[in-house]
Amino acid sequence: MSPGTPTDVRVRRFAVRGDLDVALAERLRTAATDGASSAIMLAGGTTPGPAFGLLAERPPRAAPGLHILYSDERQVPSTSDASNYHLSVPFLEALALPAAQVLRVRTELPLEAAAQAYEERLQGLLGEKLPVRLGLLGLGADGHTASLFSSADLTAARGRLAIPVQRPDGRAAVSVTPDWLARVEQILFIVAGGDKRAALARLAARDPTLVAWRAVERCARVEVWADAAAAPVA
Repeated sequence: MSPGTPTDVRVRRFAVRGDLDVALAERLRTAATDGASSAIMLAGGTTPGPAFGLLAERPPRAAPGLHILYSDERQVPSTSDASNYHLSVPFLEALALPAAQVLRVRTELPLEAAAQAYEERLQGLLGEKLPVRLGLLGLGADGHTASLFSSADLTAARGRLAIPVQRPDGRAAVSVTPDWLARVEQILFIVAGGDKRAALARLAARDPTLVAWRAVERCARVEVWADAAAAPVA
């Protein structure tokens, strides 16, 4: 899992939002069933939710060594509607993985301890040389990704795999870092909604002032799947 440098950011546009959901469900199905021990990183937010639901309707037969991890997690109970883990439960139930293979951020711990515990689990994956084949990310209208919102967050992330973050909305969170993202074989941004259009244009242009681009600029492969509201179909 060595860092690389992408030459461009490919944007795949979907004229109908439902087509994006179906394509994402199939991409996750492929990643989950490829037969090799590997990991998938799930994004936060509600955008992947419909794809999780589609997978729950037709559960994939997960590869025995599959692990699931998260790009970030708000410091809320795991049963909260604001929890990224909770939003992914339909997918997790469809996969029927052993609990040890789901790297949930332990939000029942104090924030600093939760970040440290998550970093240790990520370090464990590196130690096992388990490849992270696919990593989903969201994109905020303000240009953030995961729970990395500012240059200060990126500075705090140097040399770390996971960090505690104070989000602009007042919530605390644990986020993966650019050092971790650089080890993911393919980064796939899932973007929906017209409020993301300007941020997506900046990401596609590799704007060096955009936090989301700075977070993934060392990744070997970066792709965006977007609905027509976020990236109008020509």
